[in-house]
Amino acid sequence: MSENVVLAAIDQRGVATVTLNRPEVHNAYDEQVIEGLVTRLGEIADEPQVRALVLRGNGRHFQAGADLDCLRRLGSASPEHNLAFSLRTTEAMRRLNAFPRPTLALVHGACYGGGVGLVACCDIALATRSASFALTEVRWGVIPAPIIPQLCAAMGVRSLRRYAVTGERFTARDALRLGLIHEICPDDGLDAAAQPILDALLQSAPEAVAQSKLLLLEEAGLLLSEQRVRELALQAAAKRASPEAAEGLGAFLAKRRASWYQPR
Repeated sequence: MSENVVLAAIDQRGVATVTLNRPEVHNAYDEQVIEGLVTRLGEIADEPQVRALVLRGNGRHFQAGADLDCLRRLGSASPEHNLAFSLRTTEAMRRLNAFPRPTLALVHGACYGGGVGLVACCDIALATRSASFALTEVRWGVIPAPIIPQLCAAMGVRSLRRYAVTGERFTARDALRLGLIHEICPDDGLDAAAQPILDALLQSAPEAVAQSKLLLLEEAGLLLSEQRVRELALQAAAKRASPEAAEGLGAFLAKRRASWYQPR
């Protein structure tokens, strides 16, 4: 694994920062990014001095969803390899969602597909005024199974019944209205907006915060079992290997309409 696709640092206050670091492809996730997230989240969770975790992306965008070359490669890979990727993706989302300390997503630019899932897995989310969101999976013939539980909790089923099946883009203002994010800030103001929230977290007793978060997740049914993780991964892997996914990804990369679209 290339060690620099997911960066991690912990400051003197105990604030850990995990940074997605594939700016040349808008931080699109592939096998290396997913493995990096699983590894970094596990390492930081074991550090006793950590009080909070910040998730952000390098470059122009927070996270633009899946790497399409990766999806095409997995679509024709062995069933075992395809499923292994889905299991690790679901595990990365589970680790972020159940991270033992408070988590804060700082969103700028594009936040699509799995990027929206990362935001939904965080306790608190801020976005710049020009940030753009979309659940793009269905446009490519795949499904967002690994992030559905967290999306339902963050946005609500009613909102997902639109955005998860249309693939439409929505604005930061929409994301705020839907409950996906908590606050909008100027395009150059993410760090300034984050500081009062981090200060408030640091003023709160660490173990009381951790136990409160755990109770909230338990009450909401968001601590996924191993069985549920596998079920979600199986659904994602099966759809990614389907003829529909091959057509959707092929159409996107060829810049043509997918065969299922018949314009008026």
